[in-house]
Amino acid sequence: MEKYRAIPKGFMTVGEVAKKMGVTVRTLQYYDKEGLLSPSAESEGGRRLYTDKDLVTLHQIMSLKSLGFSLGDIKQRLISLETPADVANALTEQADDIRRKIEQLKTSLTAIEQLKAEVLQMQTVDFRKYADIIVNLQMNNEYYFLIKRFDDDTLEHIRNRFDQDSGFDFIDRFNHLSDQILELQKESVPPESEKCQEVVKEYWGMIMEFTNGDMSMLPKLMEVGNIDTATNAWEERQKIVNDYLEPALQVYFSRLGVNPFGEVVQ
Repeated sequence: MEKYRAIPKGFMTVGEVAKKMGVTVRTLQYYDKEGLLSPSAESEGGRRLYTDKDLVTLHQIMSLKSLGFSLGDIKQRLISLETPADVANALTEQADDIRRKIEQLKTSLTAIEQLKAEVLQMQTVDFRKYADIIVNLQMNNEYYFLIKRFDDDTLEHIRNRFDQDSGFDFIDRFNHLSDQILELQKESVPPESEKCQEVVKEYWGMIMEFTNGDMSMLPKLMEVGNIDTATNAWEERQKIVNDYLEPALQVYFSRLGVNPFGEVVQ
């Protein structure tokens, strides 16, 4: 029993450290083996001994591990704790890491809540659409909610037709054009005016760009654009755009002498 009395004041055994910090003895032995946290001393009886300073270092390791850092990363990030400034720097870095993790978790939570809302609105189980929504949420595409309005064929067309950059560019140009149309509507510009018809021509050109000239897609796009009840600000805005565009498009096609919708194969 002599070796148990040989522990100097201010030191702790591996078992005591494990109990205080809520880890296993095996974990501490592994950290020692990996060079992350070695005992500060050894008793006369050969027992590994730790100090309060070791507890602070262990807290660093546990905090970084909870934030998702690998043991290799943690080993590189451990800061020497020799002065008050060292301790303050270590705590500052931990606080910064925790703040970043909190922001990541907030973003993940927001994405989950948004996906949940879309799933409930879709009323069907469609994992391909779920995946598309998740990808667009990760890209911070604020128009992710449009995905649920497209059928599978149109979504496949979008995947093949646009990459991330060209997709965002198209949405930006479409929204800019919608802004122009809203201004015309506010100014009560007549649908048959040249000013309105120029914008309508550009709008129709964007439709053709989107479909790549495939006229069979028009009925599907008409369904997507048919917003009976708006569920968000964008849809509310687009409903106003659509109401103003409908007579303007009729004038545009009448002047061209064509009826593109009549040529669509149903």
